[in-house]
Amino acid sequence: MSMTATSDPPFSNLGRRANKMSEQMMHKGYFNFCPSETWTPSVNLYEHDHAYLVCVDLAGVDKEKIDVEVHDNQLTLRGTRPVPIFDDQRTQSETGRRPRVHLMEIDHGAFCRQVELPVGVLREQITAQYINGMLWVEIPKS
Repeated sequence: MSMTATSDPPFSNLGRRANKMSEQMMHKGYFNFCPSETWTPSVNLYEHDHAYLVCVDLAGVDKEKIDVEVHDNQLTLRGTRPVPIFDDQRTQSETGRRPRVHLMEIDHGAFCRQVELPVGVLREQITAQYINGMLWVEIPKS
């Protein structure tokens, strides 16, 4: 009997998910807490002379499903992303059923992300644009 060794250790996917959760808890901080059963999109924060820019990775999210809210000193982003599905009629018609899932690392379902607003911003002038799967929120400085 021959045995084949794989380069991936057993349960490596579970380890990656645990590391991702740990990283989110440590690096994204307390102000990013949202109710369980949600995923947390990744964010980049940039600063210019006139404004802060928040870039949120929301690939695959319908822009009509994104809610941007400012309350107190928090910018809150909520919405939903469906499970990614390759819409190919051949896949279902050949077998009569959906394909089996072997690996699912792309977050889906409800999401929530909170970003603490800096002091000295013009909250009434905050704008958002959705470009190529990225939500760009511009927060003008006062």
